[in-house]
Amino acid sequence: MSILTLTLNPALDLTVTLDKLSAGAVNLARSGHLGAAGKGINVARVLADLGHKPRACGFLGQNNDASFRALFEQYDIEDEFVRLAGDTRVNVKVSEADGRVTDINLPGLRVEKNDWNRLLARLESLGRHFDTLVVAGSLPPGVSPGQLEGLIDMWRERGKLVLLDASGETLRAGIKGFPALIKPNIDELIELVGRPIRDEAELAASARELQQQGIQHVVVSNGAEGVHWFSPRGAWRARVPRVKVISTVGAGDSLVAGLCAGLLEGRDEAFTLRRAAALSIMAVTQVGVGIDDQQQLNAYQDAIEITQLQPGKVQ
Repeated sequence: MSILTLTLNPALDLTVTLDKLSAGAVNLARSGHLGAAGKGINVARVLADLGHKPRACGFLGQNNDASFRALFEQYDIEDEFVRLAGDTRVNVKVSEADGRVTDINLPGLRVEKNDWNRLLARLESLGRHFDTLVVAGSLPPGVSPGQLEGLIDMWRERGKLVLLDASGETLRAGIKGFPALIKPNIDELIELVGRPIRDEAELAASARELQQQGIQHVVVSNGAEGVHWFSPRGAWRARVPRVKVISTVGAGDSLVAGLCAGLLEGRDEAFTLRRAAALSIMAVTQVGVGIDDQQQLNAYQDAIEITQLQPGKVQ
């Protein structure tokens, strides 16, 4: 099955590592890396490492797209982006030695009505070339939550498997289009259901509430506490080993890529969740996403504990 990732608001990520950030002072970084990014682009990159041939679409500024073109060529990702006049935004990620990450994100290029129509026409022309659509990231200025809802709803009704990875208003709007899978973190899930989640039983009840609304798969990430996956066939929990965190940037994107790959390959939930969680762990131990060391990825998979949760007997 073919995959299209949609990144409406990509960025060049400037990832800076330092011992400790001192606000209002001059800080000396230990290292820095500027690279093409965006949640859907990160998903496509990891999928390529897993042996898939994804296409990537969305909006890019035509003035500074060289890094993106180079990345697409390196990973054999088909470039279907609509170019806009101007520069793709630059986001700054400051990663401290204790694992804390400070994000400074710019709003992105404004998308006009004609630009949106160009994107819809591009998706229409690509419709026969993809079975799975991964919608990931924030909305740029000029794109409303209602437009996102309509886009997801349209491709779901056309029989496409739609996965959504977003937060805040984008997530709340996107789920109204009933994607097959969403991946909120625990705080985002609390915001969605509008009540505290104090234990695993309340977590399960909240996920089932979303499933009853029409979301088949609810995957909840909770940092070092691991990942829960509520699917139509049951619930699974992945407990992950403690690792030295270099940067959390791309961890969620790597998780989504692993879930997407598992669904497309027909893998069972235990295998899919184990590999997806391992990809997420690998992302936090390096700057950037992708499989830099297959043996290390295998070691992370071996260290992950997968438990199938029984209905009414969460632990």
